[in-house]
Amino acid sequence: MTLTKVAVTAAVAGLLGGGVAYGGINYINNSGINDTAVPSGSSSNGNTKTSNVTVNVSTQSTKAFNKVKGAMVSVVNLQNQNSSSNTLGQLFGDQSSSNSSKSKSELEEASEGSGVVYKKDGNTAYIVTNNHVVSGSSALRVVTSSGKQLQAKLVGKDAVTDLAVLKVNGADLKTVASFGDSDKIKVGETALAIGSPLGSQYATSLTEGIISAKKRTIETTNSAGTQTGNATVIQTDAAINPGNSGGALINVGGQVVGITSSKIASDAEGTSVEGMGFAIPSNEVVNIINQLVKKGKVVRPALGITYVDLANVSSSQQKSVLKLPSSVDAGVVVMSASAGSPAKKAGLSKYDVITELGGHKISNQSTLRDILYKYKLNDTVSMTYYHNGKKQTTKVKLTESSSQLKSTTNTTENSES
Repeated sequence: MTLTKVAVTAAVAGLLGGGVAYGGINYINNSGINDTAVPSGSSSNGNTKTSNVTVNVSTQSTKAFNKVKGAMVSVVNLQNQNSSSNTLGQLFGDQSSSNSSKSKSELEEASEGSGVVYKKDGNTAYIVTNNHVVSGSSALRVVTSSGKQLQAKLVGKDAVTDLAVLKVNGADLKTVASFGDSDKIKVGETALAIGSPLGSQYATSLTEGIISAKKRTIETTNSAGTQTGNATVIQTDAAINPGNSGGALINVGGQVVGITSSKIASDAEGTSVEGMGFAIPSNEVVNIINQLVKKGKVVRPALGITYVDLANVSSSQQKSVLKLPSSVDAGVVVMSASAGSPAKKAGLSKYDVITELGGHKISNQSTLRDILYKYKLNDTVSMTYYHNGKKQTTKVKLTESSSQLKSTTNTTENSES
């Protein structure tokens, strides 16, 4: 499947220094500007009335919205901001006033996203949102659909799938959303997105569209803009705007089939794009959030190596150092293998080039991670690699990663897995 070579933008609404401005226009009657005259025969009784005819609207979309709107929340990311109090004395050079002023750290709203209440355990309510909505937070606040503000605690987050789970005192939260089977959705069926575009001021906004594609592969990047892997997502043309991140994509039955996460605003050439939003499929969401609630993190297998893309190694070094045959043009180069790691136990060492894992070809770092993460802890998987230019095959028993993934495109640094 061809990857989307465009800029995928996370749909989170920034608050610091930002806002929505509504400008009014003043119409001034200056000399030389002709007013439109009222015809002399027009009535001036002012007896226009509204019709007494009402329309009973009860569509599936309305029913679906009413079913889940109480489970929708806004998620506010609060971050520490250093500030100092400026008094009049300071402004006019009063040294004693300046000395008495102390810098302090205050919590300020950094950004807003959306969330979905999906579970209650007693008075504790669990909320799913995006990892990028809560990233960098010093504290978190949840605003319910009724406008009540609640302090939230982070249960766990996962940067790879861009999901996070929060919990709040949910004594007043009565509605819990249910997940549908994302494998059963159909291209062309109605899709409804609910969230807080531009923040809680527009909470529980509903947009309607269709499922544009069930399984669209897009590149994922970290906060530095470096590609970290690929994600398989649902594509929809329901309007998704900054602030919709972490909100619900639902079907007409009111079931959550995806968690909205990103959109394409423009392609690589800067051409404006409309109606291309993405949501993490509900089946993957359920798998990840269950792990986050149980362990606070997602445990994935690892090889215990650091590595770089073969494409980042010069052709001369591929021949002189790696001793690769000219037919090998893709893979990852092992830069180190930790003592006792699965890779070390399988016989891999520095400058070995991995070209296949589990029978799947490895083209770069992201494909290695994508394939690796399809396996479970303690699975045994076949591996093909080149050692001193000679093709080797081995079996690797996968164990847990000892540290978080680090990604880079710099040839002098390595990724870890």
